[in-house]
Amino acid sequence: MITDELKYRIRSAFGHVPTAEQEQAIEVFCLFMTDRHGQSAMVMRGSAGTGKTTLAAAIVKALQSLGQKIVLLAPTGRAAKIFSLYAGHPAYTIHRRIYRQKSLEGAFNLNYNTAQDTLFIVDEASMVANASKYGDTPFANGQLLDDLIQFVYSGRNCRMLLIGDNAQLPPIGEEESPALTVSVLQTYGLHVHECTLNEVLRQGLQSGILWNATMVRQKITQDDVFSMPAVRFDGFSDIRAVAGDELIETLASSYSRVGTDETLVITRSNKRANIYNQGIRNRILGCEDELCSGDLLMIVKNNYFWTKGSNTPGNEDPSEPTFLANGDRAVVRRVRRTEELYGFRFAEVTMKFPDYNDYELTATVLLDTLTSEAPALTRDQQEQLYNNVMEDYADIPLKPDRLKKLREDKYYNALQIKFGYAATCHKAQGGQWAHVYVDQGYMTDDMLTTDYFHWLYTAFTRATEQLYLVNWPTF
Repeated sequence: MITDELKYRIRSAFGHVPTAEQEQAIEVFCLFMTDRHGQSAMVMRGSAGTGKTTLAAAIVKALQSLGQKIVLLAPTGRAAKIFSLYAGHPAYTIHRRIYRQKSLEGAFNLNYNTAQDTLFIVDEASMVANASKYGDTPFANGQLLDDLIQFVYSGRNCRMLLIGDNAQLPPIGEEESPALTVSVLQTYGLHVHECTLNEVLRQGLQSGILWNATMVRQKITQDDVFSMPAVRFDGFSDIRAVAGDELIETLASSYSRVGTDETLVITRSNKRANIYNQGIRNRILGCEDELCSGDLLMIVKNNYFWTKGSNTPGNEDPSEPTFLANGDRAVVRRVRRTEELYGFRFAEVTMKFPDYNDYELTATVLLDTLTSEAPALTRDQQEQLYNNVMEDYADIPLKPDRLKKLREDKYYNALQIKFGYAATCHKAQGGQWAHVYVDQGYMTDDMLTTDYFHWLYTAFTRATEQLYLVNWPTF
C-alpha cells in the first residue's frame, strides 16, 4: 500500500507518462525505500537527456508531499545550487553537512548525524572521490566516500540515494567513479539497489548538445575510442563551430547576452586556460589593471583559513561555504593594498561568491598564481613561502608555537587564485553554464584515449543553451 502511494505521488509529480526505463527506475526506488535492510542504498545512473534530473525532482516533490525527511547534497557549491533549483529544496555541499570544525587551526572531524528516518540524496555522485593520496586534507580520514557512508548510516534509519552520470570524468586518480559502482558500495556492507537510464528522450535528440553528447557516450560504452568523433552541426541551433578569427566577437556576444558568470571556456590544460583568461581580460573586457573590480576569479587550491567563522556548530546555512574549494568562483568587488612580501605579491580583496548566494568575504590573495602556468603554487614556491614566513617567527623558541603562528598567518594562508573565464574540465565538472566554449587544442587519432572521450562528454554536457566548439576539425 505504501509502495503504491509512493509510485502514484512520483508519477503525479513527474508531469508526464514515464518511459519504460523511467517506470523501472520508479519501481526500484520504491523497493529501495521499503527495504527493511539496515543499510539500504540506491544508485541511479543516467546520462544527459534521459530525464534523470526530472525524475530526481519528482522523487523529491513526492517525498515532501508524504512528509518524508530528506537532505540534498552535492560535491561542489555550484552543483548544490543547481540541485536546489531543479529539486525545489535546499541543497548543501557534502563537506558542509558531514564535517564539523575541530579547531581554529582548520582541521575537521566527521560530524554527528543526528537525523532520523531521513533519506540523503547525493547529486553529481560521479565526483565523489575516495583517494586521499593526492594531497593532504584536514577532513577526517581524507576519503570522502568513506566519510559520507559512515556519516549517513550512523543516523537512525537513514539511507542514501546516489545520483550521477558514469560517462563523466571520474575523480582525479580514479579509473571509475566509486560512488556509482555497486561492487565498491557493497564492500561497505550496503544492500544496493540500482537502475540506469540510457534512453535519450525524443525531445532531447532535437538538441545538438545532447545529440552529440549521446554520440560521444556511445563511443565510451562501445569502447570505440580509436577515431575522432564526427561532431554533427547541421540541423541544430544550439551547437556551432567557431573559427579563431571569430572567437573574440562571439565571446563578447555571449558576455553581453548571458553575462560572464554564465559563460565558460573549457580547455585541456591550465596553461591553455591561462592564455584564454589573459586574452579575454585584455581584448574583450578591457581590463588594464592586474586585478579589477568585476573580475571573475577561481580558487585554485583548497583554503580552510578564511571561512573559519562560518563553520560554527549547528550552522545549517547552505549559503556559507565550509571552506573555499579548488574550483569555487568569485567576483571581485574591491581591491585594496597590494604589497610585496616574502618574495611574493599579495592584495587584500573583497569578493562575492555567486554559487553561495553572493556570500561576501574579504581575504588576502596571492597575485603570483593569477598568471602562472602551474595549476597553483609549485612545491618549490610553497616551500619558499613557508621558510620566509617562518623567519618572521624565528624569535619564538618552541617550534610548535612557531607553527601555530604560521597557521594563523594571513600571508601564508593567502588565497591562491586564477581568473575564472576559462578553466579545465575537472574544475568545471558539477556546474552548468548557459554558454560553453570547448577548446580541445591539437588532437590526432594517436592521442585518443577513453579519458579523452570522458573529457569531451563532460565538457559538452556543461552547456545548457549554447555550445561553441573552437577551431574544431571538420570532416
